[in-house]
Amino acid sequence: MTTTTTTTTTTPTMAGTSATASTTPSTTVTGSAGGAAGVPAARPATGPAAAPGSRIPTGASGPYAASAPGPGILPSASAASAASAASAEPATASPHDPCAHGFLPERPPVRSMIGTWTRLDAMARAAAIAPDREAAVALVERAHRADELSALRQRVSRLSLRNAEAAAMRIAVIAVSCGWCGLDPQAPAAREVADGAFLDLWAAIAHRIDHDQFVALPTLALHNWVPERKPRRHIPIDQLARTEVLVPIVRWAPEGQPLSRLDRLMLAATRLEAHGIWLFRLAETLAGRSPDDSSTPTALRRLVRVQHALRAQLLAEAAELTAAPATPQQRAVLGALAEQGALEPPVLQAAEAVLGIGGRRMGEGRRQMMRRHLPAQHRAWLSAMDRHCAPVRTLAHRGGPDAAIYREAQESLIALRRTYTALVQAAARPTTGPLTAAA
Repeated sequence: MTTTTTTTTTTPTMAGTSATASTTPSTTVTGSAGGAAGVPAARPATGPAAAPGSRIPTGASGPYAASAPGPGILPSASAASAASAASAEPATASPHDPCAHGFLPERPPVRSMIGTWTRLDAMARAAAIAPDREAAVALVERAHRADELSALRQRVSRLSLRNAEAAAMRIAVIAVSCGWCGLDPQAPAAREVADGAFLDLWAAIAHRIDHDQFVALPTLALHNWVPERKPRRHIPIDQLARTEVLVPIVRWAPEGQPLSRLDRLMLAATRLEAHGIWLFRLAETLAGRSPDDSSTPTALRRLVRVQHALRAQLLAEAAELTAAPATPQQRAVLGALAEQGALEPPVLQAAEAVLGIGGRRMGEGRRQMMRRHLPAQHRAWLSAMDRHCAPVRTLAHRGGPDAAIYREAQESLIALRRTYTALVQAAARPTTGPLTAAA
């Protein structure tokens, strides 16, 4: 007699997403968009249009308005307990719901790894503050001679998915510090440039997280900033990133010194994703809508306001970024990432999937090149938005008030992207003046 056991998996519904959306607006979006117009709460994709008067306050106040006590100095993330770092997780990722937390990780990243993996922690921190690429490469070669890299390679399969993502962030820091961010770790030609044992570890981590091109901003920024205080579990991560003081796990500036421009750029990208959660929810609202639907212009108006608030966020970050120190090595890291197209914030790619354009028109090949640095589930969501928002994009070829609102949304996205590009340029090339408000 055969007994069959049926396992039921519960998937979060839009009701749960709606509940998150209804509680999150009670917090204050601080830090940047002080003075920006209130951003209205996004309407769930399957419900009636939300009341136009429902708003998300965006005034600047609270601990998030200042990154840290003192003149621009943030402490490094403190070490977490071994039990916290080694918390067990399912081997496979749960279905991704961008309405819940955008493309941010579902939980705060692992602060400190344990066991043998502490060697990778130390190597990443040392590589990030290395004076030049040669010094960073020497660190990797020393670890190879000590058989540390092969020991880590043998333990990759034992990592939980969350800890594997933490290891990927540290691998990404080492790779960009050594000037290897454009390499394919499995390509034979890569072994002529980079250390073979490190490439083996890199490839094993990429296979574990099922993401080949993870050496880019989404990994370096979104998986490298954590709340200074240990969060309560029930607080959504996007709310934590908006309201709590964030500290880096791996600093690009030495301990005890102010955060560098590279640190500040990664922090700005992380905050941008946290504030951009409303854009993801509006994208779900517009997906599948007819351009003649009465809710479409309402959602587009809200999208314009969200994008204006995100632009104000970046402009507010610019003052601290331009005042931060920068070394030639840090500028070299930024230049290498920019050359690979690896500095694209996911929230801007989400907006482009809805509206069809960004700072420039992109063909399908160019679009896929920009998205290759995102995990597969995020790329799939963007491709779905490309398809489902196609009816709304037909407003670009129409006339009338609804078409005018659509074009205003496009223009605000273009201005947002240009402001971000100016922020990257300010980080890569020292400037004497603040970032201009006009984009």
